[in-house]
Amino acid sequence: MHWDWWLSLTLVIVPWIIWLIVTNKKTYARFMLSFFFILIISSWLDFFGVSLGLWYYSGKVIPTLPSYITWDFSLIPVTMTILMQIKPHISPLKKAIVYSTIVSFIGEPFFERLGFYTMENWEYIYSFPIYIIIYLCGDWVSKRNSFATLSK
Repeated sequence: MHWDWWLSLTLVIVPWIIWLIVTNKKTYARFMLSFFFILIISSWLDFFGVSLGLWYYSGKVIPTLPSYITWDFSLIPVTMTILMQIKPHISPLKKAIVYSTIVSFIGEPFFERLGFYTMENWEYIYSFPIYIIIYLCGDWVSKRNSFATLSK
């Protein structure tokens, strides 16, 4: 196993541990729903981008998957849901813009320089509105109060 595999594996596990530590136990279900919503959307978009040849990944935990599960199954949903919990009174749009700026213009270039991610027909600026939309949708899901008590 090479250093990139170990780093990818670490980036799958450590964010989950951090998420379990910082998330209020009373809000686990709420944020798990949001977490999995974000995971499904980001994974689907990632598979779509890889299938269209817009980018590809080389440093993967599971080499048979076309997408980078570290990004889709851990980093994106963990960081988004943690940010949703920090200072919840701040506008979700402001948070989404800050998040998207950091991920699009710092995170993606960093992973590209490490050799995990190669853009073919894609630019960082294209990711910017996508992360904003995913964040805002995930935030919206986290604030739903539509759960009713289950009948016996």
